[in-house]
Amino acid sequence: MTTPYADILLLIDGEWISARDRASSAVVNPATGLEIGRVPHATRADMERAIESTQRGFDVWRNTSAYERAKVLRKAAQLLRERSEDIARILTTEQGKPLFEARYELGSSADYFEWFAEEGRRVYGRVIPSRNSAVQQLVKKEPIGPVAAFAPWNFPAITPSRKIGAALAAGCSIIIKPGEECPATAVQIARALQDAGLPPGVLNVLFGEPAEISEFLINSPVTRKVSFTGSVPVGRHLSAMAGQALKPITLELGGHAPVIVCEDADLEKTAQILAAGKFRGTGQICLSPTRIMVQRSVQEAFLAHFVKATQALKVGNGLDAETRVGPLSNERRIKAISEMVADARDRGARVMTGGERVACPGLFWQPTILADVPADALVMHEEPFGPIAVVMPFDTIDDAIKEANRLPYGLAAYGFTESARIAMRLGNELEAGMIGINHTEMIACELPFGGIKDSGQGSEGGAEGIQSYLTTKFISQV
Repeated sequence: MTTPYADILLLIDGEWISARDRASSAVVNPATGLEIGRVPHATRADMERAIESTQRGFDVWRNTSAYERAKVLRKAAQLLRERSEDIARILTTEQGKPLFEARYELGSSADYFEWFAEEGRRVYGRVIPSRNSAVQQLVKKEPIGPVAAFAPWNFPAITPSRKIGAALAAGCSIIIKPGEECPATAVQIARALQDAGLPPGVLNVLFGEPAEISEFLINSPVTRKVSFTGSVPVGRHLSAMAGQALKPITLELGGHAPVIVCEDADLEKTAQILAAGKFRGTGQICLSPTRIMVQRSVQEAFLAHFVKATQALKVGNGLDAETRVGPLSNERRIKAISEMVADARDRGARVMTGGERVACPGLFWQPTILADVPADALVMHEEPFGPIAVVMPFDTIDDAIKEANRLPYGLAAYGFTESARIAMRLGNELEAGMIGINHTEMIACELPFGGIKDSGQGSEGGAEGIQSYLTTKFISQV
């Protein structure tokens, strides 16, 4: 098979291992429905070997200076940029998102490695003045230890890079289990790090049965920290396992992001921003703007602009230059979206545009806008994680904020207004870890990324991103 996916590999102790003599699963191009490769599943022996090697890797890496660690991370960033066009095409082929999004994601991944390279050099301790002049009091920051990290399929470059970059910059070793549906991108990131000089065992890459790998890694006494990005139910389960072992866990879970559009907003510009933001990644983004509340006096005018902007987005194979909305990544999302749209229709919702699967090979769904959706509809409670936007009216800001905060999710929220007073109120009162006022772009290496409530705990990215991979040691010396 002459595809970039013919030889997807595990990385254990610096050795690349093929699917030979191991169970494997298919990698499918969501734009065509065709199998493009096989991803090997780690055996119990593979996992044991990975755990042993990550401990050895940690012993080496923690004693490597922050200056030297930074050189490896910066070199990896350079290699990712040099290889970005090839890797972007791999990413688009296995995940489906348009090529321009894949290029952006690869550039951002390189940025994360570069950012954490510098953050790692600025992990400072401090001297605390002593009450006794004969005593010196020092505070040091040290790497927490080997990390088990789990990344999903929707951002196959950025999410692993955030976890790997922060862990390595802090001096930790890491075992990463990327999503089996989009494995080749993570393999290419690992290759860049290996080619940049990362010692064997410092990074291991495992694929396989998620429950088996997560249970093994989290329960291993070698693992000292867990990081997970994915669904709320799985996050709860892994958090409970980590809690039993008294291991800290960073969780970035689901969302159902509310948007408040006030009557003083520029409706046409707001509609264009939200159409681009909502249907980016085919809506398979945890901070995707979904529950769009519009002040009643301008709802119909906003809907007209929003429908027009949405209908202008070309749906198709992500490798086509004109495509702006690619396929869904798996059949599960098609089923879930179909059920949500059918449920909303049955309850009296207006389908303003879309609402159907595209009649062609692949996993394509029309970008969909629903209006007049009743409060008891499924899509009003569960994250659609797909190309559905719900538009509903509100009368007062109090009403809008109450509805925005109604759900247990708290990852992202958005507001559109020309009023500084309302903008400040939205920033203060919306219950979310990330809030965008008059825009939806909130992913960059220098920015913290994380939620509250059922959307997780802790932040990745920014100055905060490295902290969870560090422990504090106090030394008092006479």
